[in-house]
Amino acid sequence: MTPYESFRERLPHLVFGGDYNPEQWPRQVWREDVALMREAGVNLVSVGVFSWSSLEPADGDFRFGWLDEVMDLLAEAGIAVDLATPNASPPPWLAEDHPATLMTHRDGMRAGVGLRGHFCPTAPAYVDRSRRLAQRLAERYGGHPALAMWHVGNEYHAQCFCDGCDAAFVTWLRTRYGSLDALNEAWQTAVWSQGYSAWSQVHLPRPTRLGTNPVNPARELDFARFTSDTQLDLFTAERDLLRAVTPQVPVTTNFFGLVPLHDYRRWAREVDVVAFDSYPDPARDGSHVTAAFHGDLMRSLGDGAPWLLLEQAAGAVSQWEVNVTKPPGRMRLDSWQAVGHGADAVMFFQWRAARAGHERFHSAMLPHGGTATRGWREVRELGQELGRARPVVGGRTDAEVAIAFDWESWWALRGPALPVNRDEYQATVLEHYTALWRRNVAVDVVSLDDDLTGYRAVAVPHQYVLSDAQAAALAAFVDGGGHLLVGCFSGIVDAHDRVHLPGYAPGLRPVVGAHVRDLSALPDGVTLGLDVAPGGLLDGAPGGASAARWQDDLVLEGGTAEATYADGDLAGSPAVVSHVRGAGRAVYLGTRLDEAALDHLVGRFVDDAGVRPVADAPNGVEVTERVVSGLRYRFLLNHAAAARSVTLDADGTDLLTGRGFGAGDVLELAPRGVAVLTRPHPHP
Repeated sequence: MTPYESFRERLPHLVFGGDYNPEQWPRQVWREDVALMREAGVNLVSVGVFSWSSLEPADGDFRFGWLDEVMDLLAEAGIAVDLATPNASPPPWLAEDHPATLMTHRDGMRAGVGLRGHFCPTAPAYVDRSRRLAQRLAERYGGHPALAMWHVGNEYHAQCFCDGCDAAFVTWLRTRYGSLDALNEAWQTAVWSQGYSAWSQVHLPRPTRLGTNPVNPARELDFARFTSDTQLDLFTAERDLLRAVTPQVPVTTNFFGLVPLHDYRRWAREVDVVAFDSYPDPARDGSHVTAAFHGDLMRSLGDGAPWLLLEQAAGAVSQWEVNVTKPPGRMRLDSWQAVGHGADAVMFFQWRAARAGHERFHSAMLPHGGTATRGWREVRELGQELGRARPVVGGRTDAEVAIAFDWESWWALRGPALPVNRDEYQATVLEHYTALWRRNVAVDVVSLDDDLTGYRAVAVPHQYVLSDAQAAALAAFVDGGGHLLVGCFSGIVDAHDRVHLPGYAPGLRPVVGAHVRDLSALPDGVTLGLDVAPGGLLDGAPGGASAARWQDDLVLEGGTAEATYADGDLAGSPAVVSHVRGAGRAVYLGTRLDEAALDHLVGRFVDDAGVRPVADAPNGVEVTERVVSGLRYRFLLNHAAAARSVTLDADGTDLLTGRGFGAGDVLELAPRGVAVLTRPHPHP
């Protein structure tokens, strides 16, 4: 039995709870907390995430008494603990005794104490003291009945430019390349006379002159890899010492947002279960679609296994310019959306709203107003609902569509001296994902190094970095009958940010049936009309189709023009190309389509691939499914502010209400309403 299987055996239901920070409260509050947790149905809390200074107020002076008492109280109440190693917030004494433990910003300024994640990941004192505390926690609580999981660190995200990291970067490069000749070749240092003749000349990318950072893009890309690897080393070192003491207790850390500093695909291979912090902004249109993408990504990072929603907000947060609270029903809807996308845990930051500090206005399960608030009532009702949905635990999602998300392409596109020097990678991927989301098709989020043979359709919105092996895999996918959609400015460079030759995107040329002869960004505000081919993928797009932001000069080589530029310097030239190859078909977008046109094209694309939605539903209603032991659990999620009616295509029973439905019945979903239908037999 794996450590995570042991965890699931102990907690066989949907996990419900949040971060608990008892060190911030008087002892007399603790028993009230535990009683209210039981009332709400809490079964797991994360403890100790930011407790280093409370556990070790001075170097080597350990104070575990308060944590002993809290662990005992939780165990007595039957509440399990996800115990954290508190390395995310080193205490002031560490910075005072060892100033080199503070991170240095790119401009050379050293960080001060007062936030979190402000540590240097290579500082010997930080590494030693954080591991020492983790060891003490493992030895003291490894056999405690409350311990169910280890939570290493918190939202790793530091990037340091100190002399220690500079030396560590050079060591990393020597391991990666082996010789200066190989490094010079990879970085093409003949450009701008940057050739290195000794390792002592190699450094991490600091500003080259005031206010600018035009460093070698290959060096910047390798520094991104180094940063991810260095922080991952911190995690795995603590994980390994925890495993040595408690081999049957799973270990994880919490991923958050889409952070460009870390390749979560690599990190996911090192955790016992993928965990994620989700904070969609209720004031931002489309934030629920981003949350759906995050859920699909987390599920995919674990090869389809369930993941844990380790943090979300019960109401408002405090990190944005304007922080609005979630309207009635939104917190419940967000929670069930995560479960519908594969989460087996619904947890929050935090249990009790803080009185002071940076997150004093961040919402909590137990608000400042206590149990008389709407927030508390919704939390308690959610806990009761989750308790009725135990059958969905362990459920997986069958997806016939995949979308590529690649950290290395993202890193490279954040580098200097590009046709467009602003970070549009995530937005571009989300544009394509949104069109898929609207169709209620199940989507996996993949790397092009993954096996693609099980998918009918694959979207590759912005694969700037493309290896020869990945190009060959796309060709094989299409030859085998797959349908491929590729966005512009893909296949441009290799792993060292060197332009593929000859021309642009030569690895994609035989797949998409066209040659990118030249490329150009379009000025902001410039829109080009498109003439669409009758009966083609863009025929019937609402209002026609237009292009903006980008323009490829394409030459057909076996492909067919789905649309041509109607005006501009390339009037009459192909803008969108499709190519039948082998048993499949590839579509290439040589420009950025308007939202309606892209939505229309993606719809035709998945239809042609034979992909059908999980279920037909009106606009605003999201439908997902999870499969457990041959049964299907269908999640109907109404993101609209008005009620929606859904006509059901099969018999089912709503897990949340116990109400049964027959095929052809109409299910009424209230605004932000949720239903979870059990299907007695899997549909074809």
